[in-house]
Amino acid sequence: MITDSSAARRARLAGMTASAAAMVVLVSACGGTGGGSASAPKNFSYLSVTENTTVKTALGTLSKGQCKSANDALPLKVETVPQASLDQKLQLLAGQNALPVQFAAGNAPALTQQLAKSGQVADLEAKLKDLGVYDQLEPAAVSTIKALYGGKVEVLPYEYNIEGIFYNKKIFTANGLSVPGTWDELVSAAAKLEAKGIQPFAASGQQGWPLTRLISGYLYRSLGPDALKDVADGKAKLTDPQYVKAAEEISALGKKGYFGKGVGSIDYDTAMNEFLSGKAGMLYMGSWALANIADAKQNTVGADNVGFMPFPAVSGGKGAIDQYPSNVGLGITLGAKSFDKKTGAWVSCITKNYGSTALKDQGTISGFKVNTEVDNANEVTGQVRDTISSSKQNVLWFEALFSTKATTISQSNAAGLVNGSLSPQKFMQTVQDALSGK
Repeated sequence: MITDSSAARRARLAGMTASAAAMVVLVSACGGTGGGSASAPKNFSYLSVTENTTVKTALGTLSKGQCKSANDALPLKVETVPQASLDQKLQLLAGQNALPVQFAAGNAPALTQQLAKSGQVADLEAKLKDLGVYDQLEPAAVSTIKALYGGKVEVLPYEYNIEGIFYNKKIFTANGLSVPGTWDELVSAAAKLEAKGIQPFAASGQQGWPLTRLISGYLYRSLGPDALKDVADGKAKLTDPQYVKAAEEISALGKKGYFGKGVGSIDYDTAMNEFLSGKAGMLYMGSWALANIADAKQNTVGADNVGFMPFPAVSGGKGAIDQYPSNVGLGITLGAKSFDKKTGAWVSCITKNYGSTALKDQGTISGFKVNTEVDNANEVTGQVRDTISSSKQNVLWFEALFSTKATTISQSNAAGLVNGSLSPQKFMQTVQDALSGK
């Protein structure tokens, strides 16, 4: 089961968008011409990060079960490095033309895309189609991967998270509240909870991203799924009135006290505890929180009392309520030249069986289809699974296409936006300046 700290790491990872950009080396100039060695691999070597045990545990299970024949032909061999050292390790191996068969992609898409351009990453869409297993990827996961990796499938979705608002069913029922379908209804529900002495939202101002993702949620609903791509492409600026409007709406929630007192000092684990102990009615979070929700020691309100809803619609907006912010955690890819018949057998088996194995054994949701019947840990887990299966188009998050500098500035100033020390105009101007290199 994922611990609070592990879930926080996953959440932070989801907000890392360009942290590897400054470290990217031109691997093609290092003598490497393709991923892995020219000879056939002797092992199904997998380079993972120390902090994430989910994937290697599931692969170990598969190697002894459904994928035993693939493992007999090409034995699984796992190596781990601290996540902070991953990018450097990948660059070193790429320069030596020694990337493993399968490896955790860089901490941001930039490094993986660079490796792909130098011929070191397999064309996974083509490989999976050749193997006849491309349909084993959830369409929503494919949409997310392509949005992150320039329209290409460069990683496999061993993790897949969608984001939305978890809410306390018992609190909603006791206060006569229905699930809000629009932004105005959400604000109204928050006002009613505040009037009853119940904190409407739990959020971490210390991390910042739980607040900035409310901004992007409003932007996607009001301006449509290309709202932040337009900023990245220079077609719009965060200082444009319709963008500032989103920051104004989130700032207003803070001014009304809807995030409680001292939100700037609240960390991830504390915010999670506020919701799971019934002190707050709602929590914007990703589906990685399902592990926390299923843990009876953490969740004293009970998993049956937790529901999930999409970010609500904005009246007159261009976005759709079924467009969910999503991420694939730390993507995992495969080397180009080490992708032979034996590797293909492993990959084929993984795509058909990983989704079921990870869900059954660890309660985690991936971007692979679940092909065997697995009982959901609780109703909200089933709700999220159904949502992922039915979702066809997903969006990213506020900082997904930002530079490292802009990401840091955005998240470190989010608390000031909601506690009133920074105006919405100033917040958006500060982030836009960082994006513009000022």
